[in-house]
Amino acid sequence: MRGVGLIGAGPGGWALHAPTLARLDDEFRLVHVADGGSGRAAEIAARTGARSSTGLDDLLADPAVDVVAICSPPEVHAAQVLAAVEAGIRVILCEKPLATTVADAERVVERCREADVALLVGTHHLFDPAWGRTTHHLTALSGQVRSVTVTLALPPNDRYHHAVSDAALSPTPPRPRPDLSNAEVAAGVARALVSGLVVHDLPLIRDLARGIPHLTYATLLKPIGVALGWTAGDVTVRSSAVMLPKGADALWRLTVQTDSDRIDIAFPPAFVHAGSATVTVRSADGTRTQYAPDPDDGYLLQWRTLAALARGDEAVEYDEIHADARYAIELADAAAAAIGASS
Repeated sequence: MRGVGLIGAGPGGWALHAPTLARLDDEFRLVHVADGGSGRAAEIAARTGARSSTGLDDLLADPAVDVVAICSPPEVHAAQVLAAVEAGIRVILCEKPLATTVADAERVVERCREADVALLVGTHHLFDPAWGRTTHHLTALSGQVRSVTVTLALPPNDRYHHAVSDAALSPTPPRPRPDLSNAEVAAGVARALVSGLVVHDLPLIRDLARGIPHLTYATLLKPIGVALGWTAGDVTVRSSAVMLPKGADALWRLTVQTDSDRIDIAFPPAFVHAGSATVTVRSADGTRTQYAPDPDDGYLLQWRTLAALARGDEAVEYDEIHADARYAIELADAAAAAIGASS
Protein backbone atom coordinates (compact mmCIF):
# COMPACT_ATOMS: atom_id res chain seq x y z
CA MET A 1 0.00 0.00 0.00
CA ARG A 2 1.29 3.44 -0.95
CA GLY A 3 0.98 6.49 1.26
CA VAL A 4 -0.50 9.54 -0.46
CA GLY A 5 0.39 13.14 0.31
CA LEU A 6 -2.31 15.58 -0.80
CA ILE A 7 -1.15 19.09 -1.66
CA GLY A 8 -4.12 21.44 -1.56
CA ALA A 9 -7.10 21.32 0.79
CA GLY A 10 -9.88 22.63 -1.44
CA PRO A 11 -12.91 20.66 -2.63
CA GLY A 12 -10.84 18.84 -5.27
CA GLY A 13 -8.88 17.22 -2.47
CA TRP A 14 -11.44 16.54 0.22
CA ALA A 15 -14.56 15.93 -1.91
CA LEU A 16 -12.98 14.12 -4.88
CA HIS A 17 -9.69 12.46 -4.05
CA ALA A 18 -10.08 11.64 -0.35
CA PRO A 19 -13.31 9.62 -0.89
CA THR A 20 -11.78 7.90 -3.92
CA LEU A 21 -8.68 6.88 -1.96
CA ALA A 22 -10.96 5.46 0.73
CA ARG A 23 -12.47 3.17 -1.93
CA LEU A 24 -8.99 2.00 -2.96
CA ASP A 25 -7.64 1.15 0.48
CA ASP A 26 -5.92 -1.94 -0.92
CA GLU A 27 -3.69 0.33 -3.06
CA PHE A 28 -3.48 3.72 -1.35
CA ARG A 29 -3.83 5.44 2.01
CA LEU A 30 -4.05 9.18 2.62
CA VAL A 31 -1.25 9.92 5.08
CA HIS A 32 -0.53 13.66 4.81
CA VAL A 33 -2.46 16.78 3.75
CA ALA A 34 -0.87 20.19 3.19
CA ASP A 35 -2.51 23.54 2.56
CA GLY A 36 -1.33 27.07 1.92
CA GLY A 37 -2.34 28.38 5.32
CA SER A 38 -6.14 28.05 5.23
CA GLY A 39 -6.26 25.52 8.06
CA ARG A 40 -8.46 23.15 6.06
CA ALA A 41 -5.66 20.56 5.85
CA ALA A 42 -5.98 20.01 9.59
CA GLU A 43 -9.75 19.53 9.21
CA ILE A 44 -9.27 16.91 6.47
CA ALA A 45 -6.52 15.19 8.44
CA ALA A 46 -8.70 15.00 11.55
CA ARG A 47 -11.38 13.18 9.56
CA THR A 48 -9.07 10.78 7.76
CA GLY A 49 -6.36 10.05 10.32
CA ALA A 50 -3.69 11.72 8.21
CA ARG A 51 -1.05 14.23 9.26
CA SER A 52 -1.31 17.86 8.22
CA SER A 53 1.03 20.74 7.52
CA THR A 54 1.27 24.13 5.87
CA GLY A 55 3.36 24.55 2.74
CA LEU A 56 5.17 21.88 0.77
CA ASP A 57 8.38 21.01 2.61
CA ASP A 58 6.99 18.96 5.50
CA LEU A 59 4.85 16.84 3.20
CA LEU A 60 7.71 16.08 0.80
CA ALA A 61 9.99 15.23 3.73
CA ASP A 62 7.45 12.82 5.26
CA PRO A 63 8.85 9.27 4.85
CA ALA A 64 5.31 7.86 4.75
CA VAL A 65 4.54 9.76 1.52
CA ASP A 66 5.16 7.60 -1.57
CA VAL A 67 2.66 9.33 -3.86
CA VAL A 68 1.92 13.03 -4.25
CA ALA A 69 -1.45 14.35 -5.45
CA ILE A 70 -1.27 18.02 -6.46
CA CYS A 71 -4.62 19.80 -6.07
CA SER A 72 -3.34 23.33 -5.55
CA PRO A 73 -3.99 26.43 -7.71
CA PRO A 74 -2.96 25.91 -11.37
CA GLU A 75 -0.19 28.51 -11.38
CA VAL A 76 1.91 26.45 -8.94
CA HIS A 77 1.34 22.98 -10.43
CA ALA A 78 4.52 22.87 -12.50
CA ALA A 79 6.76 24.07 -9.67
CA GLN A 80 5.23 21.59 -7.24
CA VAL A 81 5.64 18.65 -9.61
CA LEU A 82 9.30 19.54 -10.04
CA ALA A 83 9.76 19.94 -6.27
CA ALA A 84 8.21 16.52 -5.68
CA VAL A 85 10.52 14.91 -8.25
CA GLU A 86 13.58 16.53 -6.67
CA ALA A 87 12.42 15.24 -3.27
CA GLY A 88 12.49 11.69 -4.63
CA ILE A 89 8.77 11.16 -5.25
CA ARG A 90 8.27 8.84 -8.20
CA VAL A 91 4.45 8.63 -8.39
CA ILE A 92 2.56 11.88 -9.02
CA LEU A 93 -1.03 12.77 -9.85
CA CYS A 94 -1.35 16.40 -10.88
CA GLU A 95 -4.73 18.02 -11.32
CA LYS A 96 -5.28 19.85 -14.58
CA PRO A 97 -3.68 21.87 -15.93
CA LEU A 98 -0.20 20.38 -15.69
CA ALA A 99 1.28 23.83 -16.35
CA THR A 100 0.19 27.26 -17.52
CA THR A 101 2.95 27.85 -20.09
CA VAL A 102 4.27 25.66 -22.88
CA ALA A 103 7.82 26.01 -21.56
CA ASP A 104 6.82 24.83 -18.08
CA ALA A 105 4.87 21.89 -19.49
CA GLU A 106 7.88 20.75 -21.50
CA ARG A 107 10.18 21.20 -18.49
CA VAL A 108 7.91 19.13 -16.23
CA VAL A 109 7.39 16.29 -18.68
CA GLU A 110 11.07 16.00 -19.56
CA ARG A 111 12.14 16.01 -15.89
CA CYS A 112 9.57 13.32 -15.09
CA ARG A 113 10.76 11.28 -18.07
CA GLU A 114 14.40 11.57 -16.95
CA ALA A 115 13.51 10.49 -13.40
CA ASP A 116 11.15 7.70 -14.54
CA VAL A 117 8.23 9.23 -12.65
CA ALA A 118 4.79 7.65 -12.95
CA LEU A 119 2.99 10.87 -13.90
CA LEU A 120 -0.75 11.18 -14.47
CA VAL A 121 -2.83 14.31 -15.08
CA GLY A 122 -6.25 14.28 -13.41
CA THR A 123 -8.53 14.75 -16.40
CA HIS A 124 -10.95 12.17 -15.05
CA HIS A 125 -13.30 12.16 -18.06
CA LEU A 126 -10.47 10.59 -20.07
CA PHE A 127 -10.62 7.59 -17.71
CA ASP A 128 -14.40 7.33 -17.59
CA PRO A 129 -15.57 3.94 -18.95
CA ALA A 130 -17.98 5.83 -21.21
CA TRP A 131 -15.06 7.26 -23.15
CA GLY A 132 -13.71 3.77 -23.73
CA ARG A 133 -17.09 2.71 -25.13
CA THR A 134 -17.16 5.76 -27.38
CA THR A 135 -13.68 5.24 -28.82
CA HIS A 136 -14.43 1.54 -29.32
CA HIS A 137 -17.56 2.44 -31.28
CA LEU A 138 -15.71 4.99 -33.39
CA THR A 139 -12.97 2.48 -34.16
CA ALA A 140 -15.50 -0.15 -35.19
CA LEU A 141 -17.41 2.39 -37.26
CA SER A 142 -14.30 3.62 -39.08
CA GLY A 143 -16.23 6.77 -39.94
CA GLN A 144 -14.87 10.28 -40.24
CA VAL A 145 -15.43 12.49 -37.20
CA ARG A 146 -16.87 15.78 -38.44
CA SER A 147 -17.55 17.76 -35.28
CA VAL A 148 -17.29 17.69 -31.51
CA THR A 149 -19.50 19.79 -29.25
CA VAL A 150 -19.21 20.25 -25.49
CA THR A 151 -21.99 21.89 -23.50
CA LEU A 152 -21.31 22.54 -19.85
CA ALA A 153 -23.36 24.42 -17.27
CA LEU A 154 -22.40 24.07 -13.61
CA PRO A 155 -24.22 25.23 -10.49
CA PRO A 156 -22.11 25.93 -7.39
CA ASN A 157 -20.01 22.88 -6.53
CA ASP A 158 -21.12 22.92 -2.90
CA ARG A 159 -24.54 21.72 -4.06
CA TYR A 160 -22.94 18.28 -4.36
CA HIS A 161 -20.40 18.33 -1.52
CA HIS A 162 -22.88 16.85 0.96
CA ALA A 163 -22.96 13.70 -1.15
CA VAL A 164 -19.41 12.82 -0.14
CA SER A 165 -18.99 14.54 3.21
CA ASP A 166 -21.09 14.74 6.36
CA ALA A 167 -20.12 18.36 6.85
CA ALA A 168 -18.53 21.02 4.71
CA LEU A 169 -15.10 22.35 5.56
CA SER A 170 -14.49 25.92 6.62
CA PRO A 171 -15.76 28.14 3.79
CA THR A 172 -13.42 30.21 1.68
CA PRO A 173 -14.16 33.95 1.43
CA PRO A 174 -16.28 34.81 -1.64
CA ARG A 175 -14.37 36.28 -4.55
CA PRO A 176 -15.37 39.68 -5.93
CA ARG A 177 -17.01 39.65 -9.35
CA PRO A 178 -14.32 40.43 -11.97
CA ASP A 179 -14.56 43.64 -13.97
CA LEU A 180 -15.00 42.19 -17.45
CA SER A 181 -14.92 45.66 -19.02
CA ASN A 182 -11.18 45.67 -18.28
CA ALA A 183 -9.44 43.97 -21.22
CA GLU A 184 -6.67 42.49 -19.09
CA VAL A 185 -9.13 41.11 -16.54
CA ALA A 186 -11.38 39.68 -19.27
CA ALA A 187 -8.39 37.97 -20.92
CA GLY A 188 -7.36 36.49 -17.57
CA VAL A 189 -10.87 35.16 -16.93
CA ALA A 190 -10.92 33.55 -20.38
CA ARG A 191 -7.56 31.89 -19.79
CA ALA A 192 -8.65 30.63 -16.37
CA LEU A 193 -11.92 29.21 -17.71
CA VAL A 194 -10.17 27.33 -20.50
CA SER A 195 -7.33 25.99 -18.36
CA GLY A 196 -9.54 25.18 -15.37
CA LEU A 197 -12.91 24.17 -16.85
CA VAL A 198 -12.81 23.55 -20.61
CA VAL A 199 -9.59 21.57 -20.04
CA HIS A 200 -11.56 18.66 -18.54
CA ASP A 201 -12.51 17.43 -22.01
CA LEU A 202 -9.59 18.63 -24.13
CA PRO A 203 -7.69 15.30 -24.01
CA LEU A 204 -10.84 13.61 -25.32
CA ILE A 205 -11.25 16.23 -28.02
CA ARG A 206 -7.58 15.94 -29.00
CA ASP A 207 -8.08 12.20 -29.49
CA LEU A 208 -10.61 13.07 -32.21
CA ALA A 209 -9.36 16.45 -33.45
CA ARG A 210 -5.61 16.03 -33.80
CA GLY A 211 -3.36 18.82 -34.88
CA ILE A 212 -2.86 22.42 -33.84
CA PRO A 213 -6.09 24.09 -32.63
CA HIS A 214 -6.99 27.11 -34.75
CA LEU A 215 -9.38 29.38 -32.85
CA THR A 216 -12.28 30.74 -34.89
CA TYR A 217 -14.19 32.58 -32.16
CA ALA A 218 -14.15 33.23 -28.42
CA THR A 219 -16.60 35.14 -26.27
CA LEU A 220 -17.32 35.44 -22.58
CA LEU A 221 -20.72 34.30 -21.29
CA LYS A 222 -22.67 35.74 -18.37
CA PRO A 223 -22.44 35.43 -15.44
CA ILE A 224 -19.07 33.64 -15.76
CA GLY A 225 -18.39 31.45 -18.76
CA VAL A 226 -16.78 31.15 -22.16
CA ALA A 227 -17.82 29.95 -25.62
CA LEU A 228 -15.15 28.83 -28.06
CA GLY A 229 -14.97 27.51 -31.57
CA TRP A 230 -11.91 26.04 -33.24
CA THR A 231 -10.75 23.62 -35.87
CA ALA A 232 -8.09 20.95 -35.60
CA GLY A 233 -7.34 18.82 -38.60
CA ASP A 234 -10.64 18.34 -40.42
CA VAL A 235 -12.77 18.52 -37.27
CA THR A 236 -14.83 21.47 -36.07
CA VAL A 237 -15.05 21.90 -32.31
CA ARG A 238 -17.45 24.01 -30.26
CA SER A 239 -17.32 24.35 -26.49
CA SER A 240 -19.49 26.41 -24.19
CA ALA A 241 -18.92 26.39 -20.44
CA VAL A 242 -20.71 28.54 -17.90
CA MET A 243 -20.85 28.61 -14.11
CA LEU A 244 -24.25 29.56 -12.71
CA PRO A 245 -24.76 30.89 -9.18
CA LYS A 246 -28.22 29.29 -9.15
CA GLY A 247 -30.20 27.07 -11.45
CA ALA A 248 -30.72 23.49 -12.45
CA ASP A 249 -28.40 20.60 -11.75
CA ALA A 250 -25.24 20.26 -13.78
CA LEU A 251 -25.41 19.72 -17.53
CA TRP A 252 -22.23 18.23 -18.99
CA ARG A 253 -22.53 16.72 -22.45
CA LEU A 254 -20.04 15.88 -25.19
CA THR A 255 -21.41 15.10 -28.66
CA VAL A 256 -19.44 13.53 -31.50
CA GLN A 257 -20.88 13.72 -35.02
CA THR A 258 -19.52 11.37 -37.68
CA ASP A 259 -20.54 10.76 -41.28
CA SER A 260 -23.27 8.41 -40.10
CA ASP A 261 -23.67 8.48 -36.31
CA ARG A 262 -24.12 10.89 -33.45
CA ILE A 263 -22.70 9.89 -30.10
CA ASP A 264 -23.85 11.73 -26.96
CA ILE A 265 -21.94 11.34 -23.71
CA ALA A 266 -23.76 12.70 -20.65
CA PHE A 267 -21.38 13.06 -17.72
CA PRO A 268 -22.69 13.10 -14.15
CA PRO A 269 -22.01 16.14 -11.96
CA ALA A 270 -18.59 16.36 -10.40
CA PHE A 271 -18.22 15.31 -6.75
CA VAL A 272 -21.11 12.84 -6.62
CA HIS A 273 -19.21 9.60 -7.41
CA ALA A 274 -22.34 8.28 -9.14
CA GLY A 275 -20.64 6.02 -11.68
CA SER A 276 -19.69 6.64 -15.26
CA ALA A 277 -21.29 8.78 -17.93
CA THR A 278 -24.03 7.39 -20.16
CA VAL A 279 -23.47 6.92 -23.89
CA THR A 280 -26.22 7.17 -26.50
CA VAL A 281 -25.55 6.34 -30.17
CA ARG A 282 -27.98 7.48 -32.86
CA SER A 283 -27.34 6.02 -36.30
CA ALA A 284 -28.45 7.28 -39.70
CA ASP A 285 -30.83 4.31 -40.07
CA GLY A 286 -32.75 5.40 -36.98
CA THR A 287 -31.19 2.91 -34.60
CA ARG A 288 -30.74 4.22 -31.06
CA THR A 289 -28.42 2.43 -28.65
CA GLN A 290 -27.89 3.49 -25.05
CA TYR A 291 -25.17 2.12 -22.79
CA ALA A 292 -25.97 2.08 -19.08
CA PRO A 293 -23.57 3.74 -16.65
CA ASP A 294 -20.73 1.70 -15.23
CA PRO A 295 -20.55 1.66 -11.41
CA ASP A 296 -16.94 2.87 -11.55
CA ASP A 297 -16.35 6.54 -12.28
CA GLY A 298 -13.40 8.34 -13.85
CA TYR A 299 -11.99 9.38 -10.46
CA LEU A 300 -11.67 5.76 -9.37
CA LEU A 301 -10.22 4.59 -12.66
CA GLN A 302 -7.63 7.35 -12.88
CA TRP A 303 -6.26 6.26 -9.49
CA ARG A 304 -6.31 2.62 -10.59
CA THR A 305 -4.39 3.69 -13.68
CA LEU A 306 -1.87 5.50 -11.50
CA ALA A 307 -1.43 2.30 -9.45
CA ALA A 308 -0.78 0.35 -12.66
CA LEU A 309 1.76 2.97 -13.77
CA ALA A 310 3.49 2.78 -10.39
CA ARG A 311 3.74 -1.01 -10.63
CA GLY A 312 5.10 -0.80 -14.16
CA ASP A 313 2.08 -2.65 -15.56
CA GLU A 314 1.43 0.26 -17.92
CA ALA A 315 3.80 2.71 -19.59
CA VAL A 316 3.65 6.42 -18.89
CA GLU A 317 2.64 8.27 -22.06
CA TYR A 318 4.90 11.27 -21.62
CA ASP A 319 4.49 12.46 -25.20
CA GLU A 320 0.69 12.37 -24.90
CA ILE A 321 0.82 14.24 -21.58
CA HIS A 322 2.98 16.92 -23.17
CA ALA A 323 0.76 17.15 -26.25
CA ASP A 324 -2.40 17.44 -24.13
CA ALA A 325 -0.83 20.19 -22.03
CA ARG A 326 0.35 22.11 -25.09
CA TYR A 327 -3.06 21.82 -26.77
CA ALA A 328 -4.79 23.27 -23.70
CA ILE A 329 -2.27 26.05 -23.13
CA GLU A 330 -2.29 27.19 -26.76
CA LEU A 331 -6.09 27.22 -26.78
CA ALA A 332 -6.20 29.17 -23.50
CA ASP A 333 -3.66 31.67 -24.80
CA ALA A 334 -5.56 32.14 -28.06
CA ALA A 335 -8.87 32.63 -26.24
CA ALA A 336 -7.32 35.14 -23.85
CA ALA A 337 -5.78 37.10 -26.73
CA ALA A 338 -9.03 37.17 -28.69
CA ILE A 339 -11.17 38.24 -25.76
CA GLY A 340 -8.62 40.74 -24.52
CA ALA A 341 -8.52 42.36 -27.95
CA SER A 342 -12.30 42.63 -28.16
CA SER A 343 -12.91 43.98 -24.64
